[in-house]
Amino acid sequence: MALDLTEEIREALREPIAKLKPLAKTARWARPEGMHVTLKFIGHIDASRLEAIRAALGTVQSNAPVEVQIRGVGFFPDERRPRVLWCGIEASANLAPLAAEIERTLEPLGIRREERKFTPHLTLARLKDSHGVQKLVRAAEEMKPRVFGSARARDFHLFESVTKPSGAEYRKIESYAFVKGAA
Repeated sequence: MALDLTEEIREALREPIAKLKPLAKTARWARPEGMHVTLKFIGHIDASRLEAIRAALGTVQSNAPVEVQIRGVGFFPDERRPRVLWCGIEASANLAPLAAEIERTLEPLGIRREERKFTPHLTLARLKDSHGVQKLVRAAEEMKPRVFGSARARDFHLFESVTKPSGAEYRKIESYAFVKGAA
């Protein structure tokens, strides 16, 4: 489950990716057209469970839209041992409760809760080795204060991920309006 991004945000992310990509050639870089704000990753599920999941997700609600600002870059776990280059997300206070509600809704269906704290972000790259990493860390430093755009979400989406040699491709299976009273 994820919030989608606007085309303006995707476009704003293309330039920094193009600038940073040559510095870490062995990294797996995300394509902006596939980026989204993950609320819950459920992994592979049997097709027989899909209808129950779809029905459960239709019950998830919030009192207001989620406001997000895509801002800055950083590394997981940190700059000394970077494995993931990410773009930060500053969000309205209802984003984490929305993700938690999705977790609570899916748990009775046998979908395990995430053990890590919910940290909204966009993955820009997964770093396979240390080749070029220090140059990447230095170049990313200037992007820490940068704002890539803002959006308001009233719905979230169930995505299917298809792994291809060129990287993961995402297909929306269904969308869910989560704001109470929204049509």
